[in-house]
Amino acid sequence: MGDALEPLAESLRAAPVVDRDGYEYFVHGVTDGVPTVEPEVLEAVAAGIREAVDLTDADAIVAPEAMAIHHATALSLSTGIPFVVARKRRYGFPEEVTVHQETSYGESELHLNGVEAGDRVVLVDDVLSSGGTIRAVVAAIEAADAELLEVVTVLRRTDVDVDELPVEVTSLLEVSVEDGAVVVDRPEEG
Repeated sequence: MGDALEPLAESLRAAPVVDRDGYEYFVHGVTDGVPTVEPEVLEAVAAGIREAVDLTDADAIVAPEAMAIHHATALSLSTGIPFVVARKRRYGFPEEVTVHQETSYGESELHLNGVEAGDRVVLVDDVLSSGGTIRAVVAAIEAADAELLEVVTVLRRTDVDVDELPVEVTSLLEVSVEDGAVVVDRPEEG
């Protein structure tokens, strides 16, 4: 694991784990905003994303509400690429794309605005667990006739089954919950 991601990895190892209806859910600033989101962790995430994926041709970053917003903000500030949020709230704009999202612990509708046909976008999310959010936002981007350049998550849960995804996903770190604690690994280079 690169030294740049060590602040993130170290803080994850100390994250508490709670039970959400039989799903072992870790609570961390990167995924929940609780406890505080430390600036050095956000800087490490933005640097990690810039290193992991090609942002050269991106017109916009797409971030699903809510916990990808701070990652998109840090990335936007460090690259100058604007971002848009796939929201849980409907606005009713004529070009709004609505998709259904199912995750390991809930479901909702997501609404995408501000992405136009031909836009080249990068999807950034906090954690890949079941893949439900990725599937939903990819479908919304496709429905908007935008070009999806990259999909990147800060974390990937390796202890949760993920059905096949329609896109390749790059993750900065892999995590699992073992014996009530978060275990952190660097993804294998492929």
